Order: sequence, then C-alpha cells, then structure tokens
Amino acid sequence: MKVVILAGGLGTRLSEETEIKPKPMVEIGGMPIIWHIMKIYSAQGFNEFIICLGYKGFLIKEYFANYFLHLSDVTIELSTGNIKVHDCKSEGIKMTLIDTGIQTQTGGRIKRVGKYIGDESFMLTYGDGLADINIVDLLNFHRKNKKLATVTTISPPGRFGALVFDKNNEVTKFEEKPLGDGGWINGGFFVLEPEVLNYIEDDSTFWEREPMANLALNKQLSAFKHTGFWKPMDTLRDKTELENLWNSGKAPWKIWD
Repeated sequence: MKVVILAGGLGTRLSEETEIKPKPMVEIGGMPIIWHIMKIYSAQGFNEFIICLGYKGFLIKEYFANYFLHLSDVTIELSTGNIKVHDCKSEGIKMTLIDTGIQTQTGGRIKRVGKYIGDESFMLTYGDGLADINIVDLLNFHRKNKKLATVTTISPPGRFGALVFDKNNEVTKFEEKPLGDGGWINGGFFVLEPEVLNYIEDDSTFWEREPMANLALNKQLSAFKHTGFWKPMDTLRDKTELENLWNSGKAPWKIWD
C-alpha cells in the first residue's frame, strides 16, 4: 500500500528554518522530519511513498537522490566517476517525488498524484507530524468500517496552564498542561480509498474543508482515536521539544531499532 506525504507547504510559522529549506527537511536529531515519518511507516511494513512536493521541493529530491551516499562506505574513481559501494545502510524504501506546485492546496496536491496512487487503497499524512501510532491497527479499523476515508483523531492537551479555585478565589489546583476540552482534532495519518479524489475539485481545494466535510455528510468518514503520543512541528518551540525528546533517547515515535 502506498503512503502519500504532503510536503509542499511554506511552513511560515517556522520561518527561522524554512527560509532556506522546505519544512519537511527541518531536522530532528540530525535527520529531516520527513525521514522520521517514513520510518514510522516502514518499521510497520509500509515502504512505498509518494511525496507531494512544492516549496523548495528540489532540496528534498537532491537529499534523497544522494541518500545512499550519506549512509554508505564508498570508493570513488574521480577519473571515471565510478562509485563502488562497500556497505550501504540505507533502508529498502521506494519514493516517487512529484512536483505538485507552489500554490497548490492540500486537496489539490492529492488529486495531482492520483495517477501514481492507482485504484488501490492508500495512506495519507502530513510532512510535519509525528506519532507512536499503530499503522496496522489503523488499517484494520479502516477495513472493518468500510468507509471511503479514515482520519486519525487526537485529543490534544490544553495550550496554557489551568487554574482551579474555590468560591473564595483561593487556588486549589494548578495544571501545567491539562487535558483539552474533550474535542478531537484531525491528526493526519489517513487511510483512503481512491474514490476520495472525486471529492477534490482542483488545485485550490483544501483537503480539510469541502472534501472532508462532504465525506462526513455522506457518512463516508470514520475516526480512528489515537490516545498515545502525537505532535506536529508548527513552531520553533515544537521543533525544540521534539529535538529534546530525541536527544533524551525517549522519543515515543521511534518504534524502529
């Protein structure tokens, strides 16, 4: 089953990094976040990816075109250009990298890669979110419910600390990151049937608006609740938190050896 990764956005809220590189190439632990995302899938048996490129997409192409060189011991004959690989540590991953346009919205990007998806079920996620999600459980849930689309839903913690106080205005409890208000949000990590492409009009379509709303209206959207770790990399603070988790050796999304 193919995995589509949306990797074409501008990443304006992470401008400290994205002025010189696309957001999916921002590094966590010395490796771009898109690598971490692919490792989540490949560790669970999903090794074929379609990458929807946009802003500075050529940098993603160049990185992975030379990926095996970064991880291999090689002998290079400068006179002929011949390269002999002695020990290659790169993964058995197949990638199709498609330029889906600079201004194209998320839905439009999905529609543009339709011919590479084919007539089979496929997965979809964003190029900036990490989770310790069980992909096999997600897929089995999708197949059991027999809908056109399944979205992984997350109930995120509150953004700010919360105070609890009594009738005399005396604080009785403080929580630094309390649970959210009970609402569930789109966490990415979709499983989709190819028919969802019919819900996308053109390049200007946001996947998260009309297509998902109409799928829900037609009772063709299921929610897979994920209660484990999930975190998007929207800001420099998010990047720092993910970096600290990785450096601590306790990154929850690292499910590979």
